[in-house]
Amino acid sequence: MAFGKSQKDPFSTAVGHLIERATIGALPAEEWGQFMHICDIINTTDEGPKDAVKALKKRISKNCNHKEIRFTLSLLDMCMKNCGPSFQSLVVKKDFCKDKLVKLLHPRYNLPADTQDIILAFIRTWAYGFQGTVDVSEVKEVYLELLKKGVQFPSSDANPGTQKQRASSWPSEKPPPPSAASVKSIPVPHPPALTITLTPEQIGKLYSELDMAKMNAKVMSAILTENVPGSENLDDMELLQKLYKICRVMQERIVELLVAVQNEDVIAELTRVNEDLNNVLLGHERFSRNRVRFLENQRLQCEQAEIYSKQPSAPSCDLLVVNSSSSIPVSALGGTGPETPQFSELNKSKSSLQAPHYYEIMEFDPLARDYSTEAVYEEIDDYISKPEVKKHTDC
Repeated sequence: MAFGKSQKDPFSTAVGHLIERATIGALPAEEWGQFMHICDIINTTDEGPKDAVKALKKRISKNCNHKEIRFTLSLLDMCMKNCGPSFQSLVVKKDFCKDKLVKLLHPRYNLPADTQDIILAFIRTWAYGFQGTVDVSEVKEVYLELLKKGVQFPSSDANPGTQKQRASSWPSEKPPPPSAASVKSIPVPHPPALTITLTPEQIGKLYSELDMAKMNAKVMSAILTENVPGSENLDDMELLQKLYKICRVMQERIVELLVAVQNEDVIAELTRVNEDLNNVLLGHERFSRNRVRFLENQRLQCEQAEIYSKQPSAPSCDLLVVNSSSSIPVSALGGTGPETPQFSELNKSKSSLQAPHYYEIMEFDPLARDYSTEAVYEEIDDYISKPEVKKHTDC
């Protein structure tokens, strides 16, 4: 089936045409149902694996469309997980994983950091992930070459969407200056002139040292988990710094051995320990970054509090409290004018409950000099309690 294109065009085959349509940049998102349909064709046709790999190569070859590359990587991941060895064995060949995939890491393609991490994760996983069912010698060689060049692989438990942007995973001709706070600043050792062939005794000693490295990484990980940035245990922090220096040195040595040792079992163990160390060192980097951020926020809060304390303060509310036992002029309470209807109703309701007390406040004149306060109280009480007597006296 030509679909209007030359037979030499990888997209002219049935599966190639579907791959082209499923990875076009105009699509809003991955079409997972179409991806599964492509996997079915690869698994059920004789030429499916070869045609699919050719179409995938074309889609990512010299392609600067980041969206198409991302769709193609998603399709490739699904095919590697759902298709058989006939397809997988073609993908792990050097002409695909190195000549096509790894070339996308070059700065000229300017791939986002999370897309670069996906490619690097593919290479690392394929190098040791098929348990002998597929010949992975070529992709393993690519993986070791990248380690030798100093390419830093992402943490195995990292979320690509949350990782900070980096310039490129591809080593540049002028490496950036080293930074004490970054794990990615581990100096890349020069490749040894000769490969190393280990004796059984040397392998046993190496495994013992690798066990020690794994234990150090485990303890370091536990300290990072149990401590909160900003409220750390001082003894834990002292031990953490010692472990950090030791693990850095161990990882540098492991990278040297990875590019020199020929024993496959030793390389597999070195790779596992290297990933453990890389993960815990990245965890230390995140912890240190969060701790610096916490201390900086704490410093800013202290500065703001100090500035606020130097500003003139408002009068204390205690100065506005009036002593209820003191004598208050009626004019200050607005009681010299005629009563409003609301005050009249209030006076009636109050007098039925606490008449003497209420009228003491309303009728007491502190300017009067011809009688004492006690006499006024008594007279008012008599007036309220015995209105008939008062009336008779007036007559």
